[in-house]
Amino acid sequence: MEISAGTKFSSWQALNDTVMGGSSSGQCTVNLAGLEFNGTLVSEGGGFISARSPLYSPPLDLSGYQGFKLEIKGEGRRFKLAVACADGLGGITNLIPGGLRWVTEFSTGVDGISSVDLPFSTLRPSIRARPVGLPLKFDTTRVNRLQILHSKFADDGGLNPGYRDGSIHWQLIRISAYN
Repeated sequence: MEISAGTKFSSWQALNDTVMGGSSSGQCTVNLAGLEFNGTLVSEGGGFISARSPLYSPPLDLSGYQGFKLEIKGEGRRFKLAVACADGLGGITNLIPGGLRWVTEFSTGVDGISSVDLPFSTLRPSIRARPVGLPLKFDTTRVNRLQILHSKFADDGGLNPGYRDGSIHWQLIRISAYN
């Protein structure tokens, strides 16, 4: 099931570490080939750039699928996919600063398009780049936002060995769900 490709990324927007006092910058542009992100990473005071989808309303029901497939040109960098789910608890998880996200990391090739399969089973709960140690279950029936990040922090809360300050350019060609 295709979620976004080409000009279907038109509602995606950049969200960078400036929301927490950092000074990284970046912007999204969309063309027939997909979503392009150009920016500058600054680790002091933050250290992340991202592009995120609009809120899906109604949420996506991906219960018939096994995971996400991304096609991305990523300069050999290591990224994260962060997934938000509507919680069905009156929005209580939205009261958590930064919200609860389901996160998994992936690497990209230096050249060309990387095709990356991310099984739902690899998604781990996280709040602001810190793992959550509670027994939570990813709800495939209530996916309401997707986000691609490049951060100085890895999934485990440690440092991302592929992170480097300076200019960054990446292109997201397609996101789909696979069986």
